[in-house]
Amino acid sequence: MRKARGARRRGAAALLALLALPVALPAIGLAQSLEPPPPTLVPVPGGGTSPSPFPTALRTPGPSRQPPQIRAASAILADLGTGQALYESDPDQRRPIASVTKIMTALLVLERTDPANVVTVSPEAASGRTGTGISQLGLVAGERITVEDLLYALILQSANDAAIALAEHVSGTVEAFVAGMNQHASRLGLRNTRFASPNGLDNTGFSSARDLVTITRAAFAHPLFETIVATRFREIPSPSGPSRVIQNRNVLLWLYPGAIGGKTGFTTPAGFCLVAAAEREGVRLVAVVLGEPGEPFSDAAALLDHGFAAFELRELVREGRPFGTVPIAGRKVQVVAGVSLSALVAVDAVVRRRVTVRPGVTFPPEAGETVGFVTVSTPDMRMGRVPLVVADVPGPPPAEPGPWWRRAGSAVLEAVSSVLSALLG
Repeated sequence: MRKARGARRRGAAALLALLALPVALPAIGLAQSLEPPPPTLVPVPGGGTSPSPFPTALRTPGPSRQPPQIRAASAILADLGTGQALYESDPDQRRPIASVTKIMTALLVLERTDPANVVTVSPEAASGRTGTGISQLGLVAGERITVEDLLYALILQSANDAAIALAEHVSGTVEAFVAGMNQHASRLGLRNTRFASPNGLDNTGFSSARDLVTITRAAFAHPLFETIVATRFREIPSPSGPSRVIQNRNVLLWLYPGAIGGKTGFTTPAGFCLVAAAEREGVRLVAVVLGEPGEPFSDAAALLDHGFAAFELRELVREGRPFGTVPIAGRKVQVVAGVSLSALVAVDAVVRRRVTVRPGVTFPPEAGETVGFVTVSTPDMRMGRVPLVVADVPGPPPAEPGPWWRRAGSAVLEAVSSVLSALLG
């Protein structure tokens, strides 16, 4: 037990030391014109407080179309809206993700309960029972607090006690809540994710950079989640005494232009982890870095810079756009795009569109029927596939020349021939 406590203290000390390193480093690139997050006192293991461990500057190269060199063990950059991957570095590696776990915790809470509900804090969720003091709201047994306030504490301060209180409120027990997390992961189609706690302190749960993009996109579909992760400070009532003021640990909200939120995480086995989202000119990107040896904010910012510099949003196919004709049973049928398709494309990339016909389509098709697809790609990336629908059904073939009685006789002979062929094999 003493060894475990010592390991937790050493891990917390490492967190404070490593996150403090960038303070003396010069800001490079876009971060120069922004103000650093203000200092705030945070609790430390063993009692007392310490100045804020958050970095006050980023170390990033200038924005470039070339992918940056990063130190993370696993990383991905993706379109927050579509999930389209723009950069990958071992994105399917299974890794412990520390407090980044709390994105899934928040997602499940938002889908299963009302933010206005009031939670009565249990002794198990009370402060001091869920790890080191640096990530606590300071809940006390019997305290009554709203789900919404607990969600703010969960995301901004990464409060482990808030995670337990929310899990118990939603599912009755932590174990039942974790089972729900894993069921939801299965529904999302995640193949490299398994949760063991609602806070990530366990270090036995795991996920991957790619799976975290999926989880983050699902969470951003909830307006309250988007509001919470973009919030710098929150005042939360205390059961007695002054309100508790918490500060977001995602310093990109201060240091990166266009930052709209994310989630930090750290344990010694997981290393430094970060999910970071940003928006510029209508383009929303999400960067995930896992297993960073030092502060993760600079690498995430470098990936976001690369995304905004190297890719542009293009309308690749517009609904109703004609795509000529496709052959069906030897006849030409006019087709148009059934839906529109827009995607992020590398700047100056050549876009290719390839038309294919669905196998087994018979003539005559109905107007509006999907008879094929147009696949859109660049030399390095597949953008998507759009259905091609029938725009105009051709009429019957023109009548053969000659008198009507000759054409009628030919039709009768064809019918008789077909019957005899069927009977005689």
